[in-house]
Amino acid sequence: MGKQHAPRFLDIVNDARSRVRECTVADIKARLDNGDTFHLVDVREESEYAAARLPGAQHIGKGVIERDIEKTIPDTTADIVLYCGGGYRSALAADNLQKMGYTNVVSMDGGFSGWKGAGYPIDT
Repeated sequence: MGKQHAPRFLDIVNDARSRVRECTVADIKARLDNGDTFHLVDVREESEYAAARLPGAQHIGKGVIERDIEKTIPDTTADIVLYCGGGYRSALAADNLQKMGYTNVVSMDGGFSGWKGAGYPIDT
């Protein structure tokens, strides 16, 4: 099954999830299929992004997103969907972006693993 995460890590993720909006991989697949316009941001490590990613995703790693988001997406009302490997790091990143004033941020629950597991297309 999935990766076993440390209890204190899960505590902070669950705390962040209490404040952020989440969506499913199917929600994002439908939005992409409908041609919706939004920023799809992969917050995984550079090596993970380089190996495979969702079509059209841009990379801003979780370790630098707070530093770089204003240069990359200066509009705090922009529609932003964050994803990571499973939805944990993206929830933490979404929480921080909201603290920075971003008002339309969503974390994709299930992340890249859920996307790939559903058989949706990936870029390599």
